[in-house]
Amino acid sequence: MHTLPKLSPAQNLLLRTAARRVDGRVIPPDTLRGGGRAKVLTALLQRGWIEPAYSGHILTEAGYAAIGQQRPAPQDDVHPVDGIDDLQLLEGIAVRPGTKLAALVMTLRRPQGATSLQLMLATGWQQHTVRGAISGLLRKKLGLSVVLAHNGTGERVYRLV
Repeated sequence: MHTLPKLSPAQNLLLRTAARRVDGRVIPPDTLRGGGRAKVLTALLQRGWIEPAYSGHILTEAGYAAIGQQRPAPQDDVHPVDGIDDLQLLEGIAVRPGTKLAALVMTLRRPQGATSLQLMLATGWQQHTVRGAISGLLRKKLGLSVVLAHNGTGERVYRLV
């Protein structure tokens, strides 16, 4: 019988959640920040359980073995997003589907628009980050037209036109 290596709770969480993803990407939770995040990722890299790949990390064969699993067989229709060439158009806008920016765009595309609170809930960002993303990413970088209005209760309502 093969014994599994001793893992910290954070390492166990990262490896097991990555193993459930089709592409094996390691995405640390928002609650793991700063030095703790760096320490856990460094330990996993040093043991060879993860490796750097497309602006993040993926699980290696040794990482799957560390949690007692095997890498799932590759599927022909699943392709990881590598870079600029693999950006997909989200209703005419070049953003990666499934990202927070995509959630922001989809929420702003609704006919009634979205309040600051709705945008904060859709992305998990704070209010100043939502406003900065609208101003910097959407308006300046992507050249989208975002309209700001106020609803009956005085809340800001943003909408893509």
